[in-house]
Amino acid sequence: MRLLWLLLPLAPSVFSIPSGNDSESLMWGTYRPNLYFGLRPRIPQSVMTGLAWFGTQDFQSISRTRHACDQGDGLDGYSWTEYDSRQGGEQVIKDGLNNVKITTQFLKVPGGEHGGSWAARIIGEPINPVLPSRISPVFYIGLEGLGGIDMENEEDENGIEANTIKFTGTTPELDDFVIRIVEGPENTLVTEGPHASAFEHKLGKTHFLGARVPPGQVWQAKEFIQGAIVRGAQEAIKQYDAASGYPDPAFVYQLPDEVYTGSNLFAVQKHYDGPFQFDVFFDSASTNQKLSSAVLDEGISELSSAFNDRFDTIFPIPSTYETSDPKSLRTFSKAITSNLIGGIGYFYGTSIVDRSFAYEWDQDEDNVNEPTAGDKKGPTLVPPKALLTATPSRSFFPRGFYWDEGFHLLHIGEWDNDLSLEILKDWINLIDEDGWVGREQILGEEARSRVPAEFQTQVPTYANPPTLTMAVTAFINRLRAQKGPSELDLGLDYGVGLGGQVPLAGDAPATPGRRFLDEPELALDYLRSIYKSLKRHYEWFRRTQRGQIKQYGRKARSRTEAYRWRGRSQLHVLTSGMDDYPRGPPHAGELHLDLISWMAFFAQTMRDIAEFVGEVDDAVAFEEIAKATIENIDDLHWSEENQMYCDVGVNDDDESYHVCHRGYLSLFPFLLSLLPADSPHLGAILDLLRDPEHLWSPFGLRSLSATHPEFGQGENYWKGPIWIQMNYLALSALHKTYAAEEGPYQQRAQAIYDELRRNVIENVHKEYVRTGYVWEQYDPNTGSGQRSHPFTGWTSLVTLIISEKYY
Repeated sequence: MRLLWLLLPLAPSVFSIPSGNDSESLMWGTYRPNLYFGLRPRIPQSVMTGLAWFGTQDFQSISRTRHACDQGDGLDGYSWTEYDSRQGGEQVIKDGLNNVKITTQFLKVPGGEHGGSWAARIIGEPINPVLPSRISPVFYIGLEGLGGIDMENEEDENGIEANTIKFTGTTPELDDFVIRIVEGPENTLVTEGPHASAFEHKLGKTHFLGARVPPGQVWQAKEFIQGAIVRGAQEAIKQYDAASGYPDPAFVYQLPDEVYTGSNLFAVQKHYDGPFQFDVFFDSASTNQKLSSAVLDEGISELSSAFNDRFDTIFPIPSTYETSDPKSLRTFSKAITSNLIGGIGYFYGTSIVDRSFAYEWDQDEDNVNEPTAGDKKGPTLVPPKALLTATPSRSFFPRGFYWDEGFHLLHIGEWDNDLSLEILKDWINLIDEDGWVGREQILGEEARSRVPAEFQTQVPTYANPPTLTMAVTAFINRLRAQKGPSELDLGLDYGVGLGGQVPLAGDAPATPGRRFLDEPELALDYLRSIYKSLKRHYEWFRRTQRGQIKQYGRKARSRTEAYRWRGRSQLHVLTSGMDDYPRGPPHAGELHLDLISWMAFFAQTMRDIAEFVGEVDDAVAFEEIAKATIENIDDLHWSEENQMYCDVGVNDDDESYHVCHRGYLSLFPFLLSLLPADSPHLGAILDLLRDPEHLWSPFGLRSLSATHPEFGQGENYWKGPIWIQMNYLALSALHKTYAAEEGPYQQRAQAIYDELRRNVIENVHKEYVRTGYVWEQYDPNTGSGQRSHPFTGWTSLVTLIISEKYY
């Protein structure tokens, strides 16, 4: 029974995904993005590896062991400089406090029947060669679930002298495998220092540990390893005091050189003085190939060459963009793209849901938020789920966020279309039978360990901006841009379905990650497979987030299309994604401009999918809903007095009024290109956007007007700081719609686009060069990066802005 339960997550998902995506090449990856270097396969319970290190220059450094990405570590920078999810890449970590630059290289080697093999190389070199650089790296291998791992080297209580440490293992999914950790050719091990003679029998060797870790706790490997080292050091140092002098830290900070029966966590430790290098090889038995350092040398070189050629093709710096340092700009663009893709994680575990909670203003007359009779009261653990997803920040937000993921997939989809569909598939699989998706995917204890308790619980009446629709729209747009079948063949002509077989595209050579573009029948199967789930999700939004029109005598052409975010508090609307942006007082009758804009965009996306898959009646219905929703944006949310779009509130006399706060919110119909190019309101929006007294700055668009009384006040999260994804939306709207289509403001839109694009690119690049990081947001007065870093989630959209790739 236990084996059956373990294998259930590997059974077919909610829908059967077409087999055209080369999922085997995506089996292994850096899918533990919360670690500086952690590998695992896309299997719920299986092998996990990780790298930890500390300096041995003093006795305090063990307390600063590097393992999980942490802003508190004070690193000078860390980023994948080149990374492809199907091949591997290279990461550079700069640890100035320990005077070491660590380079991690990862190479996938396809073959066999169980996800292939892989190789990794860890290289260390002093940042300042004049200063000491004494590093003790620890590489570990852990196993959750069925199977086993054994160390093949003969155990020795004083350590192992062999240059290769070998492990054999097996799991139901990976079958048999061998893992080897191989010493580099020119390493210098620590053998000299105070009291060296007393430790002579243990010096210059590899130290190890094999431990039995309780189920579900391999992710805490650092604590088990660090604890074993510290306990050994406490014992070893007992006979020394200040008078006799203490031994070198490297002599006492050693793993205990013991392996317990039934161990499922193995750690291997080195003590280096100066530059070092070691390789790790995972050989899948089904490949019948033994990897070597020579294979790694050649593979990394070829990977780098192929990556650079492909990057220059997909994300070129246009010749029309003038920059004083194109090499630096290209290096920056490569790094933020690579760290986004290298930051993709695979998560599996339970989550916490509360189906009974609601604020009083969310308990409206139709009881849309009432739990059903079978629902439990209060927070409840729900069954485990799996998710492949990009992450906003490896250090601060190493998990899946709905609001962010649509933006991530725009970037990933340009690089590897099929990978973006694989991720989108996992997100759509999370849509429950009611149509809900949790806005934060906090799956398992490891994910929950990084989230404050008050934010761990998800509520099934709370939404988030439906940005996955952007990923779907971008995919359809990429299909439309393909040479080969006409729009009629692809079902993209309005109201025309696919009645027969779709012809294949031309005989262009295969490119990794684009089978769903080159083979239209795969694209059709994919969109058919997600259509019902997305439609259920859309209907959930319309049912649970609807707003009131007739109750307050509001005049609108449609009596149904009005929306309100559920789950807001007095000071925050976390569900909107713009947490502390100024709003009116909470009220069951308020209406939110950003949400109705998202719903219009969602309806347009559903129309496009329905057209593609031949759901003609649905396509007509979605077109009518989109039209009615856009009309209601004007009818309900345009304030003639303020010449801007606004939220709508209800005063003490139960009268409806506009709640106007100049900022990102005011731009939403424009940001999502819902307004026609000849809209009578477009001029006022461009005035607001370009006014230095309000949103315009030399660094990008501010989130709130500089003249607003709350500008820069309080939490100051969305009260002025510059957010790159919102600037991307503005640039996309300008470039693809308002500067591209004929209208009274076409030339002005083009001028604003050119200037805004340069401002955003130059500031984010400048701050990256200055600090070594891209940031969550940027100061609206100085342009300085602030808050979480590295934030190569939606801030990495700058690569798309440079290359002018808009969805």
